[in-house]
Amino acid sequence: MMSKIFPLLLGLVFLTLVARGQSLSEADIKNLLARIAERRAAAPDVHADFQEQKTMRLLNKPIVSSGKIWFHAPNKFRREVGGNSPSVTVSNGRELWIYYPNFKSAEHYSLGKRSPVDAAIAAINTALNLENVGKTFQISGAKIDNGYALQLIPRSPSMKRIFQKFDLRLNSDLTADRTEMVQPNGDRVVTTYSNQTRAAIPAATFEFTPPAGTEITSPLGK
Repeated sequence: MMSKIFPLLLGLVFLTLVARGQSLSEADIKNLLARIAERRAAAPDVHADFQEQKTMRLLNKPIVSSGKIWFHAPNKFRREVGGNSPSVTVSNGRELWIYYPNFKSAEHYSLGKRSPVDAAIAAINTALNLENVGKTFQISGAKIDNGYALQLIPRSPSMKRIFQKFDLRLNSDLTADRTEMVQPNGDRVVTTYSNQTRAAIPAATFEFTPPAGTEITSPLGK
């Protein structure tokens, strides 16, 4: 189940926030995070196209996919993957759906019940909300030609079980052009983004009703 959540989490990280360049001091990073928070408060919606490559130890070739992602701060999102194995992942902040059109099946997760999904999303939301982020992550960064680069390494044992580190490359608009997540087992997910926009997103985007005839399961219980 968690292998399905990790790519989604990378997408969420992109919607808020390394390379080499002029290193940022602690004060520089604090000021940058404040600017990101101000930008998110003024425009809480972000929509973008993405391309993703997952490299896994058990597979000889990377898994490549592409699609679209929508986000409304602090915790509503939608992620649509196209291609031969399409999927739709939607959360309104209270529940999470993962729908597989080819199989006419959907997985349903209730949030806020201290489940593994809650733990994973909470880890990312810490980065998204940037509240006390310095207590949760070791942060380093650099100023690069067209923006910034940040690296977040989790401090707590619970977050270290979910991911090892995030590398985030920000453009001049303070959204990410590229993210890279390294998991503790060495698996890696690299995602690049394009066509970012901060236009308002309809609330219905973050609601999901399974089509008629869909087989629904609740892997973690109701």
